Amino acid sequence: MIPFVKAHACGNDFLIVDEKYASDRRVELARQFCARHTGVGADGVEWVEASGDKVRAVLSNADGSIAEISGNGTRCVAAWWALKNDLSEVNVETGAGRKVCRILQRGQQIVHIETAMGTPVVDKFKVRDYDGVRVSIGNPHFVLFVDRFPENWEEIGARLTVDPAFPKGTNVEFVQIVDTNTIEFRIYERGAGPTLSSGTGSCASAAAAMAIRGMARDLRVIAQGGEQHVRWKDDMVYLTGAAEIIASGEAFL
Repeated sequence: MIPFVKAHACGNDFLIVDEKYASDRRVELARQFCARHTGVGADGVEWVEASGDKVRAVLSNADGSIAEISGNGTRCVAAWWALKNDLSEVNVETGAGRKVCRILQRGQQIVHIETAMGTPVVDKFKVRDYDGVRVSIGNPHFVLFVDRFPENWEEIGARLTVDPAFPKGTNVEFVQIVDTNTIEFRIYERGAGPTLSSGTGSCASAAAAMAIRGMARDLRVIAQGGEQHVRWKDDMVYLTGAAEIIASGEAFL
């Protein structure tokens, strides 16, 4: 029996599990944990080691693969640890470096957090017939600007996420400009498929809109699961949104 905490950020859900249970079964356990019908169900597992105001988090995607970082997963981890220890700031060590998570507001289960996500690298990039924008925010993204979301965006995303043009795979975002301060996106995540939201996807979509389309450096970013805010100041992108602790328990795995 393995204890877990379940949390979500804009519908992007994660299981928080002590790293000591991972051992050499990390891939198998992540797949079993994340299975929607036969497991607990999640987009990924954050394997954690925590002490003081610091948490080390290793992210397994739903398919068992390891990812550098999840912005929403990082926020869920920070919310869990902040509530557990009454902290105003949590430093989360990820595969993409340390992320400082500042607690803006908290309730019994919901925590609003601003996370310093790092400096995005943005460049125009063409794959097959798709003229898009390649963005790194600690993990890889390919952003496509669209007038409306294609009916088959999930199919397109599934193809592009494993395209040879991306040796390590990529997350794929379809981005629609709503107004001068708002964008909306859909995401096909590497290792998880379509998800309701993404923290790094929000950052990548906003950074592409700011750098390529000249949009404001403070944007409202809407996904199917809800709204986040992305601000790019100097060399740092800040992601702001809520995370909610929704369950805890033990899994027979």
